[in-house]
Amino acid sequence: MREFFDDKIFFATLGKFWFPIALQQLIFSLLGFATVTMIGQLGETAVAAVGLANQILFLFQLLLFGVGSGSAIFIAQFWGKRDIKNIRRVLGVCLGLSLLGAGVFSWIAFGIPEIALTIYSRDRAVIALGGEYLRIAGWSYIPIAITTSYSIALRSTGNVRLPVSISVFALGLGALINYALIFGAFGLPELGAPGSAIGLALVRWLECGLLIAITYARGLVAAARPREMFAFDAAFLAHILKAVLPVTLNEIVWSLGISTYSAIYGHIGTQALAAVNIAMAIETIAFVPFIGLASGGAIMIGHAIGAEEEPKAFAYAKRILKLGWMLSAVIGIAIFVSADTILGLYNVDAATREYARAILTVMACGLWIKTSNMIYIVGVLRAGGDVRASALIDVGPLWLIGIPAAAVGAFVFGLPAPWVYLLTLGDEATKCALATGRMISNKWINNLARQHH
Repeated sequence: MREFFDDKIFFATLGKFWFPIALQQLIFSLLGFATVTMIGQLGETAVAAVGLANQILFLFQLLLFGVGSGSAIFIAQFWGKRDIKNIRRVLGVCLGLSLLGAGVFSWIAFGIPEIALTIYSRDRAVIALGGEYLRIAGWSYIPIAITTSYSIALRSTGNVRLPVSISVFALGLGALINYALIFGAFGLPELGAPGSAIGLALVRWLECGLLIAITYARGLVAAARPREMFAFDAAFLAHILKAVLPVTLNEIVWSLGISTYSAIYGHIGTQALAAVNIAMAIETIAFVPFIGLASGGAIMIGHAIGAEEEPKAFAYAKRILKLGWMLSAVIGIAIFVSADTILGLYNVDAATREYARAILTVMACGLWIKTSNMIYIVGVLRAGGDVRASALIDVGPLWLIGIPAAAVGAFVFGLPAPWVYLLTLGDEATKCALATGRMISNKWINNLARQHH
């Protein structure tokens, strides 16, 4: 164990990326948790409605995550060889694709919100309130797309603090605005759930404006002029899309699978859906250090591969995985021990609380498997440019094992939500085994920066 912690350079470098990213994610998750807790005071219908509306935002953010992750592979590797010209061109591709996605999801939010939400629930009250929320939240999609693109470029070139600092400020302010608009504090009107959507849109525009202004004022790597961002030819675009499209498709298909899980829970009943939404809010917080670990690890691995130091990249991957296993054991125990205290914050009935408690118990036991998969897919395989294999590993077990098992459990055997949630871990276990084999094979290391000059 002592030898594991001897590499001070590794831990210092990882910490420079890990902690700011984890802090940003923590603030974001705490805002989500605080919002769900505040909405929870309004009852099961409000919790379910906001949870369903946020499924659309979840799909959009995963689309952005796919585009951003694919772009980050190149940006990190180009930064390993200090190729700023190509970094800015990758930013242009990322921004263009992200804004295209924002346009599509804005149309859904403004034009057909109730139709979109009927996929997840048959409860008319839930759909009506969720549609009202979604129409307002849709105003946040364009600034989210812009912020995500520039944040990816900054983080992948080692500038983690700026986007994190701005997000921490904006999201902290967002929690205060949400409280005021939901409950009518500080002289503002009491708007309930729609007030939370207004707060989301305001904060996202503020965050976007601050990030762009400071990036260009300081002349950072991401401060590209339009002609620099969009000065790429068809060959360059095709080269980037070879990585971006599989990762984006991976995220879309994966997110559709996760949304299918939500639809299954929603058809079990509003109590089941509310219980799952509460548990997922807690899981989001539990995943914070692992998102930072995977993202920070991906930057380090990408830089090493771009600098043609493949053995160092493999050594980084092994260390990051071991850290993930240690952390998952600690956090899993914390979830199990504190579950009753956390659930006491929600104004829900006994059945919903009982479902949520059981789901959290399963979650605590299986956390190490899910976090390992996040590190494998996001932090290792994608960082190495192994996008096709990682996509197959990520979505194959989900659609071939997890979803069929959950559907059969819910609709054929009529199992309650906690048992259906347990069945979904079958896909995670399969994914973990496949990803382990892929990493050991060493076939995941691909120097994409070397392939394009």
